[in-house]
Amino acid sequence: MLLTLYRNTDRRIGISSVLILMLLLLFSSIAWAQNPLEPADTSSPYATLKSFLAITDATGQSYNKYRESPGPATYKKTRQDMVKAASLLDLSDIPPAAHHEVASETVILLWEVIARLELNDLSEVPGAPKETEAESGTEINTGTNTGINTGTGVTLPSRWRIPHTGIVIAQVKQGQRTGEYLFSPGTMQRVRDYYELIQSQPYQRPMPSKNLYYSLQHITGWMIPVKWVESLPDWSKVLVFDQVLWKWIVELLLIGLVAALIIILYKITRIRPWDGTYRTYLPRVSTPLALIFLMVLMEAFILKHVVSTGLARPVYSYLTEMAVYVGAIWLVWLTMKWVADAVIATSPRISEGSLDAHLIKFTERTIGILLIIGFIFQFLHNMGIPVYGLIAGAGVGGIAIALASQSTLENFVGTLNIFADRPARVGDFCRFGDESPGLSRVGTVEEIGLRSTRVRGPDRTITTIPNADFAKMHIVNMSKRNQMVLKMSIGLRYETTTDQLRVVLVRLREMLLAHPCITEEPARVRVTALGEYAINLELLGYVDTADWNEFLSVQEDVILRVTEIVADAGTAFAFPSRTLYHSRDTGMDSKKQHAASKQVAQWVASQSFPFPEFTKDYRKQVKDTIKYPPEGSPDMDKKSEPESPSASFNTQQ
Repeated sequence: MLLTLYRNTDRRIGISSVLILMLLLLFSSIAWAQNPLEPADTSSPYATLKSFLAITDATGQSYNKYRESPGPATYKKTRQDMVKAASLLDLSDIPPAAHHEVASETVILLWEVIARLELNDLSEVPGAPKETEAESGTEINTGTNTGINTGTGVTLPSRWRIPHTGIVIAQVKQGQRTGEYLFSPGTMQRVRDYYELIQSQPYQRPMPSKNLYYSLQHITGWMIPVKWVESLPDWSKVLVFDQVLWKWIVELLLIGLVAALIIILYKITRIRPWDGTYRTYLPRVSTPLALIFLMVLMEAFILKHVVSTGLARPVYSYLTEMAVYVGAIWLVWLTMKWVADAVIATSPRISEGSLDAHLIKFTERTIGILLIIGFIFQFLHNMGIPVYGLIAGAGVGGIAIALASQSTLENFVGTLNIFADRPARVGDFCRFGDESPGLSRVGTVEEIGLRSTRVRGPDRTITTIPNADFAKMHIVNMSKRNQMVLKMSIGLRYETTTDQLRVVLVRLREMLLAHPCITEEPARVRVTALGEYAINLELLGYVDTADWNEFLSVQEDVILRVTEIVADAGTAFAFPSRTLYHSRDTGMDSKKQHAASKQVAQWVASQSFPFPEFTKDYRKQVKDTIKYPPEGSPDMDKKSEPESPSASFNTQQ
């Protein structure tokens, strides 16, 4: 807040503008007398008052030298003295952005008021040399008299008021200047009222001008010669809102010029479309850099050489402060965007619509937003807005927002899971959904965003799936296959003879081994079952490709060859059918029945009945007696595999 100092805009602040003159502290360092780095003494009310009187006397001398010989050196010395005087004020209630302007005006007003007071005996001020503890403990027109022990046996009051006035020098209770005695914030708020009440009184101390306010109202910096100002027509020297008219004209022209330059530069730098390269980045960042530079330059010229006065003066500080932060935010945003686009463009493994690209952009935006929030909070702090209260309120509001955006947070967590597991990338052909083939869907992943994933199906439609759901799905990434399985069932008619079946099996196996697109292992063709209406064969092989179209081509070629092989063997494919055989019933074979009964009786008589298990001797006798592979096979000399118990049993029978 800008103090009640600015609460009544209809008052004649013209003179107040005085204090804002070039004597101000804009961008200057502290220097006074022969020891420029030595701070003013604020150890007691006496020390603070005496320092103020000494500094203002020195400022008056510097001001007279500047009027006699305007130039950078005399101007700098005057500003340094004003900075020294401003260090005696408690600015804790003033927004940081307005410190310079408020402090300088308050110094001038306080200077005018104190110069008209009769300060006869400074020895009565607490902290004066040779002051006794008893004297320092007595109230001397103070509002509050809480004793402060200095450690030297002298107790000083925490507040002291100049006799017969409301001007208070109080001890700072907190902050970097704790323990120092400074002119209180309340004094700063009411100093204009004090001046208006006492301005008709004569000066009691030497002053650099008979009418200091009037002189400072028309003064300019060393870059604008006094002769130029004196040659202006009278109408341009009329006060308008506590500032002479010609200064308003100059200031408005400067603001218009800066605005025009920024707009022109902005449009020129937008001619080339943004492509994420330094060729578009460098021209675009020139606009925020120019905004910062021109606004700082304009403020310095207006405050130090045009010497803006009245309520207009702090406005330029606020405008510059805002322009600097806007330019910084603009610059950060462009830089983060350029870095993200450059990383994506230079990496051949990151496509524009991929999850990696989205996460890089998300990281860039997050960092940029955090930096921007930091700039905004710093700007609000400089404007005097209670930032910490806003942060606390934002924390409470953040909980409510989090609860309201629960689904969004779930999708974001799903995005992180997809990024960690990487079940699919942009361009992958996947089957997703339920494990059941009838319930799953297939499609090509076109985009993986921060909230959802887009999949284009075989019917060319787009399916948008929230990432929270997509991360929970069973995802079969068919694009990750290095080979594709070729599996088919072949049904031959039951009229096929055993030799025909063997020929078909041999030719099919030869075809799989000979085909250049099918791997040798585990290519196989086997009879798998005697089906209801067909002899079932299973053909299995792996096509050495990951391309679906190539796989379909190889599969088509294999099917055509299978058809030729079956036809060449003189057999045919079976189809669902039933065959009815008409013949006479010859009954059971009585001789074979008698032979079977005799065989069982022999087993019982010899105590070799093979139920429930074979004996160990019989197992050894029967084991490996079948020739496999069959006679005539290239592998007939190899040791046959052990036969199954059922085969041994049938052989024994």
